[in-house]
Amino acid sequence: MKRLLIALSIIGLAGVSDAAQAVNWWDLGNTKVGPAETLKQFHTYFKEQNPKMPLEKYALGSYAFSPEMYSQYQEAIQFNPGDLTLSQGKALWTKPFANGKSYASCYPDGGKGVAAHYPMYDPKTHDIVTIGTSLNACRKANGEAPLKYGSSDMVALQTYLTSLSNGMPMDVQVQGPGATQAFEEGKAYFFMKRGQLNFSCATCHVAYAGKYLRAQIISPVQGQSAHFPTYRAAWSAVNTLQKRMQGCDKKVGAVPQPLESADYQRLEYFMSYLSNGIKINVPGYRP
Repeated sequence: MKRLLIALSIIGLAGVSDAAQAVNWWDLGNTKVGPAETLKQFHTYFKEQNPKMPLEKYALGSYAFSPEMYSQYQEAIQFNPGDLTLSQGKALWTKPFANGKSYASCYPDGGKGVAAHYPMYDPKTHDIVTIGTSLNACRKANGEAPLKYGSSDMVALQTYLTSLSNGMPMDVQVQGPGATQAFEEGKAYFFMKRGQLNFSCATCHVAYAGKYLRAQIISPVQGQSAHFPTYRAAWSAVNTLQKRMQGCDKKVGAVPQPLESADYQRLEYFMSYLSNGIKINVPGYRP
């Protein structure tokens, strides 16, 4: 935490005021204009910040801002350690349940293309359904015990199911008052300041996206969901977007929430919608 505070002070993040921003990014979170207009506003903001960067390049995250880092990324993905998790997930996916069925029986077209539409809002339960909760719902429907969120098997299954949508643009839907409310709750959490640093998700991933923090470039929120689950060198493992949320909360001095908490689900819903139109590439690779 001390090193982070020092680094933030050096680049001018610690104690920065909203008025110091060249663009009033905070207003992105202060208006309830609906999902479609929110997405348009974010596209406009990032286009103003990076006028020469096409939307699809945001799939690269921080690598899009450094030719040197991008070169390292290209080398790393030739032998992505995350492919081991992908293979593990495929083996679990194809292994029959005790009743003879498999995970593929729970999804349209055997799961191909479905991850592009997750998370989704369920009007019957008035809740957000993520890839993880859908997998456990599948297990329950087939008489199997649920897997622990964050466990090796759960992450592997999330990785494999998401990979069945590789190359497809994200297409998360927000339709109806219930879904819109969940979206707005995720948006509010994204902009809510918390922890000892009094930071929000937006502080780093909107206001300072593309800028250096210590030796790393901070990635924009736009495109983040498209490469999770991802292999991170810092983890030496593949993990999910919600696992990354926990890490961010820790770094700003906030208490992380449990995986699949209502707040994290809604945050993932909001963030994934912001990545609409960006192609999925899983497992990703990040520093």
